[in-house]
Amino acid sequence: MRGAVLNAPGDVRVVDRDQPKITEPTDAIIRLSAACVCGSDLWPYRGIEDVNGPAPMGHEYVGVVEEVGAQVTTIAPGQFVVGSFFASDNTCENCRAGYQTSCVNRVPMGALGTQAEYLRVPLADGTLVATPGRPDDDLVPSLLAASDVLGTGWFGAVAAQAGPGRTVAVVGDGAVGLLGVLAARQLGAERVIAMSRHESRQNLAREFGATDIVAERGDEGVARIKELTGGLGAHSVIEAVGTQESMMQAIRATRPGGHVGYVGVSHDVALPGAELFFSHVHLHGGPAPVRQYLPDLIELIWSRKINSGRVFDLELPLEKAAEAYQAMDERRAIKVLLRP
Repeated sequence: MRGAVLNAPGDVRVVDRDQPKITEPTDAIIRLSAACVCGSDLWPYRGIEDVNGPAPMGHEYVGVVEEVGAQVTTIAPGQFVVGSFFASDNTCENCRAGYQTSCVNRVPMGALGTQAEYLRVPLADGTLVATPGRPDDDLVPSLLAASDVLGTGWFGAVAAQAGPGRTVAVVGDGAVGLLGVLAARQLGAERVIAMSRHESRQNLAREFGATDIVAERGDEGVARIKELTGGLGAHSVIEAVGTQESMMQAIRATRPGGHVGYVGVSHDVALPGAELFFSHVHLHGGPAPVRQYLPDLIELIWSRKINSGRVFDLELPLEKAAEAYQAMDERRAIKVLLRP
């Protein structure tokens, strides 16, 4: 089969890879209908994370079940399924508590590489969720978003305790941040402030329900948030970048007693203890337990109550994966969908 690999920073190629096979009785094989490039894929692409190439790429996926192992009972060949970026058994104590990305048996899907034609999904019963039927083609992008960026934005909003009567600020205007805006509004937030300098992303944030746009960053961005909130800061802040600047901007834009939901993949973030101590800000986040939210997100998408697929502003065939990475690296695209 064909699949994307990263050989070295900036060097993505689509090559022949081994066809995946059932190796454990809890596995499933799916034929991928769509995959995509994630903002977190850009960290190794830019050389910020080590590359041990050629490394399979991609961790977001939807597709049709081709084959299941002998112990798989909840899905069957022919079903269209959505899965999380971590495989999980969905039965251990961590999973039952709603933290499937901390499953004691978790398997990172990025190690298997979903930017490909076929995929082996471990722990299929606990990882994959079938849709009510074969989706119309226009629903596929939204279902693909549920595999990671929608579920991650949703977890960010939940962790920040977005809800009725609350003002939510979102730091980061990538796909996760934009879908954090959507999630906050779906959860009933009264006011959602999107922090973005880019007109196209500002427009999409408004489409998803943002009531205010703040273009400033850093201390200026914090000052603007406080100006909009009577000097107090937001009740809830979603941090969707993962840098020192974005994390401190999120904490400083939160009012005392407020909540920060941090879902940007952290890189060299170090929190000043004294400032955090006196801020009275709650912090919660990490790898989003997407599996917890998949049934509800699929229902929202299937009933066309949300259109999370709008974050895909470029679609390319899998063979042009290198172009997809370039477009996102150069910020010419918010998120690129790949069709195998």
